[in-house]
This record gives sequence, C-alpha cells and structure tokens, in this order.
Amino acid sequence: MSGVIPRILVVEDEPAIQELLRLTLAPSGFDVEVAGTAEDGLDAVRRELPEAALIDWMLPGMSGLQMARQLRSDQRTRLLPIIMLTARGDEGDRVSGLETGADDYITKPFSPRELVARLRAVLRRRAPQHSGDVIEIDGIRLDPAAVAVTVDGDACALGPTEFKLLRLLMSHPARVFNRGQLLDLVWGDHRFVEERTVDVSIRRLRAAIGDKGETLIETVRGVGYRCNGKIE
Repeated sequence: MSGVIPRILVVEDEPAIQELLRLTLAPSGFDVEVAGTAEDGLDAVRRELPEAALIDWMLPGMSGLQMARQLRSDQRTRLLPIIMLTARGDEGDRVSGLETGADDYITKPFSPRELVARLRAVLRRRAPQHSGDVIEIDGIRLDPAAVAVTVDGDACALGPTEFKLLRLLMSHPARVFNRGQLLDLVWGDHRFVEERTVDVSIRRLRAAIGDKGETLIETVRGVGYRCNGKIE
C-alpha cells in the first residue's frame, strides 16, 4: 500500500486520457499510477496492491475485460475495487462489464467530477478506509484529507503507520482483524514484517490516544484487534 494517500491504478492506452485522469485524480487526493496495457497493469498490481483500479475496456493485447476477470479470479485481488472505462455504452456491454465483477462502469466522454464521486462511492462501499470521509467515534476524530486526529478536540500526534492503523480500524468498527490482515492492509502485502510489529504499533497508538486508547482499540484474545464504538 502507499502512504495515507489512496493509490489508484489507471490502465489506459490513450495518452490524452491518461493525462486527463492524472489531472482529475491527483488534486482530489489520489496517488495515480498509469499502465498502458493490461499486462503492465497486472505487473503493477503484483508489485504493490493499489486501493482501486480504473481499467479501459479496449486495450492492446489483453482486453480490460479479461484483466478484470483475472483480478477477480485471484484470491489476492478478488476484492480490489474496479471501475471500467469505455466508449461502449449500450446495455449489453454494461452488463458484460459488471458481470466480470467490476464495481462500476463509466462511459467516455465522462465528467471528471462524476468520476471522482463514483470512485469515492466505490471506495466507501468496498474499502471505506480509503474513501476520504472524516470518521468520528467516541470523541476521536480522524480527518484523512488533513492527515489529522483529535481526541475530544485536542490534537493527537501519530506516526504514518499508526495513522493508517487507526484509520483502518475506525473505518470498520466492531470488525476483528487478525495480525496478518493488519500487516497486509497497513504495511502492504509485499512487505516482510513480523506479526509482533502489529502489537508494537497498537501499543504506540493506544498511548498516543491516551485514556481512551484501551477502550477504543480492544484486544481480541487469540485473534487480533478491533475498534469499539459506532461512527458518529
């Protein structure tokens, strides 16, 4: 994973649309990586899992539709949010795109504002920790855009790893994450880090939050950790 900025993989062979997507997504708080073919896109995913993929239907070599099917058939990428981009706008094509497992389908030409809104909506459904929404639970407020956390209105200083860890846990209240899942989602699935590193970061995070730390982040014995409370 990239830092606190969601990384979006754009698989598009037209340079003008590549640049349009860069100029649309970067100012909206996304880190953009561009691949010109499905094969290059799959290589990029193997190197580092992005937070979402925008895939053009018509690509040289392997089609975007075939790429989406391949991503959905792989355990590592089966939950990756996917939006298909295409000039093909009839109902049959839309159905075909969605039947591959794509989360959404946008036809060209598209509105940049609509694209950003729909990307955020897909992230909100599939990966809420990357949606960009402010989260507040029990007086603890996390603002992803500002990379800031406050506890009852007072600033709370967190390192990048602890910020990502808190963001993930607060985005999924009551869900239990085991240490392996936390390593994949926070440190990155291609990072070789020992599981005890998670425990060290949890201790740092609780200490930074203060009195509410132990209550907010619960240890589930023999399993992992979860965030207590409800999003306000």
